[in-house]
Amino acid sequence: MTFPIQKIRNDFPILSRIVNNRPLVYLDSGATAQKPIQVVKAMEKVLYEYNSNIHRGVHTLSNLSTNAYEKTREKTAKFIGAKHNHEIIFTHGTTESINLVAYSFGETFLKQNDEIILTEMEHHSNIVPWQLLQKRKGINLKIIPVLDDGTLDLQQLDAFLNKKTKLISISHISNVLGTINPIKKIIENAHQHGVPVLIDGAQAIHHTDVNVTDLDCDFYAFSAHKMYGPTGVGVLYGKENILNQMETFFGGGAMIKHVSFSGTTFNELPYKFEAGTPDYVSVIGMGAAIDYIQNIGIENIRLYEGKLFKYAFEKLSELENIAFYGTSQHRSSLISFILNGIHPFDTGTILDKLGIAVRTGHHCAQPLMERFGIVGTVRASFAMYNTFEEIDILVDGLKKVRQLFG
Repeated sequence: MTFPIQKIRNDFPILSRIVNNRPLVYLDSGATAQKPIQVVKAMEKVLYEYNSNIHRGVHTLSNLSTNAYEKTREKTAKFIGAKHNHEIIFTHGTTESINLVAYSFGETFLKQNDEIILTEMEHHSNIVPWQLLQKRKGINLKIIPVLDDGTLDLQQLDAFLNKKTKLISISHISNVLGTINPIKKIIENAHQHGVPVLIDGAQAIHHTDVNVTDLDCDFYAFSAHKMYGPTGVGVLYGKENILNQMETFFGGGAMIKHVSFSGTTFNELPYKFEAGTPDYVSVIGMGAAIDYIQNIGIENIRLYEGKLFKYAFEKLSELENIAFYGTSQHRSSLISFILNGIHPFDTGTILDKLGIAVRTGHHCAQPLMERFGIVGTVRASFAMYNTFEEIDILVDGLKKVRQLFG
């Protein structure tokens, strides 16, 4: 099958715009992906045709809105291979999903001196919530080091696992290094010690097939806006038996069965974790994004992006005085680098003048920057709508940056 790159690009009008008198080359999908027409139209349809609050009304518009919202829950469960629709909790994104687990799982299962294992490559969203739990409960955090090639020192994981270990929380794909972590192996190892595992899938969900039943992970978190959907909505998958035991997170409407001043009883899954009016418009938009990905085929996307990544790394490697961060054989979707002697911010600023959008800075992973002794990197992150020609434009742009700085 020939990958339908031009058809795909036509679905993303923003890709045809001009930035600083140059055609836009968007290489910042790791921060947020662009949205296809199909997603925007799905959200527009809600607002123009049946906008109404869900789960509360008996009238036609409310029922249409509720059905579309719950249809997305069903799509999401199938998309990630969950056993039950009610194991899908809608949140505001990966950050809230991890915070939900940190609070609710932490309040339910953790006590002073218990331990949680993280890694040195985690996004701040998978560090700070556990530090807040550490302050509340007096737990200890154990950090798996990152090796020079951007892989994890898994021998240290074996050394950390003990009777006090209550959870491992780890990214599927690093948002800085692009490293694809061996999460299935890690989950198997953890479960042999009776330890549940949370996977931060923000950088993986749209690049590779995810089946939570096959992985046997206990939690999986991701955001819609990384996978061509709207901002402000995401998912927490959790195993039914654990979610049923966990304390509630937010209190309010919809997450209750009965409220009185003498006491309150809470709703069943998934609603006990979905307090208040949800962003049902964006949830339905996420459903359209799932449809879009599945129509192209996640395996087709993975193969095309793999070729794009290989081409980009080969071309960038031809440049002089470039340092890469993350050189594992198992990488995906992004490349982080520095042009030696040139600050990443300066590189990104000049590239922007050439119409090229990349991310610069610490990428919300300051502990990882400290581990490598740098302040930040330039990050080019790819999506299914990027082309080989855009890689060539990036390389030419970096040559111009080098010329400007001698």
